Amino acid sequence: MNHILDISSDELKLWLTTCEQPGYRAAQIQKWLFHNRADSFESMSNLPNQLKQALSKDLAIWTSKIVKHQSSSDGTEKLLLELHDGGRIECVLLRDGHRRTICISTQVGCAMGCVFCASGLDGVDRNLTTGEIIEQSLKLQSLLPDSERLSHVVVMGMGEPLANLDQLLPALDTISSEDGLGISARRITISTVGLPKAMDRLSDIQTRYHLAVSLHAPNDPLRNQLVPVNDNIGIKAILSAADRYFDTSGRRLTYEYVLLGDVNDGEKHAQELVNLLRHRNALLNVIPYNPVDGLPYKTPSRNRVARFKSVLEAGNITIRFRQRKGDDINAACGQLRRNEVVQIDMPNG
Repeated sequence: MNHILDISSDELKLWLTTCEQPGYRAAQIQKWLFHNRADSFESMSNLPNQLKQALSKDLAIWTSKIVKHQSSSDGTEKLLLELHDGGRIECVLLRDGHRRTICISTQVGCAMGCVFCASGLDGVDRNLTTGEIIEQSLKLQSLLPDSERLSHVVVMGMGEPLANLDQLLPALDTISSEDGLGISARRITISTVGLPKAMDRLSDIQTRYHLAVSLHAPNDPLRNQLVPVNDNIGIKAILSAADRYFDTSGRRLTYEYVLLGDVNDGEKHAQELVNLLRHRNALLNVIPYNPVDGLPYKTPSRNRVARFKSVLEAGNITIRFRQRKGDDINAACGQLRRNEVVQIDMPNG
């Protein structure tokens, strides 16, 4: 059975012709899916019964099931989804004032190997399909009352988004379309560990989305330790690709920096960041580490955070310290994982 969220509007119209149905039914079906939050074809009341039966026979709205639904004291909600092949992913709904932001995944696991992140503990199984990416959005939207709508999307869940652009970009096209969820491209952010060729691809197609680069270290020796794929890339190449993206899009880039206690949170690290970013139109998003069970890293002390911040401010770097959301349900940055419980065997000593 095909996933209806995996097929384009034109493909849906073509399918409708095989059922001897007019093409305008495609718009009706999409309205039911994205605007009316239909959870079954049977509930689409303005479709003829014959069409609803054909849809139920040939196409599926949902290909995943909710294994666990958690709610945080700050209003954050997290879903653990099991896919049709048994793979598991997590996605998050965050509430902040009037904002309703979703954090979605692009892969089952992650191959980037960032040593402090839960998402890549077991490596990567596969890319998500376009439909599986969109489906997360619809499931998270269903957690909202009818009077509320999603306002922002961050592609910062499990996986490296730029390693799955062929499936991600059509999904974001649907999410940002007026016929889809209607979320402005200016309110959609794609996060990447820094893959220059893929970043250049975004520049070449003049994508409309914001780009966030997960830096995490101000020099290559340290970044090679924290982000192993950097060994074959290097910070200079990443920053050059980011500069090209800014030149093409005009969108200020965000650089993500997870602050690890006594690892990358020193005043010398802050000064190195100043040297890297002072002449760039960029926002540095600093994220005090969210602990992950079984990993040896810790949240930096308030004193080290304050000193780190003061160096950046003295260097006239535009910074933001991200407020923790959902850390009591392991829904914060770096805490999403493939399974509800993961046993990690740490080496002796």
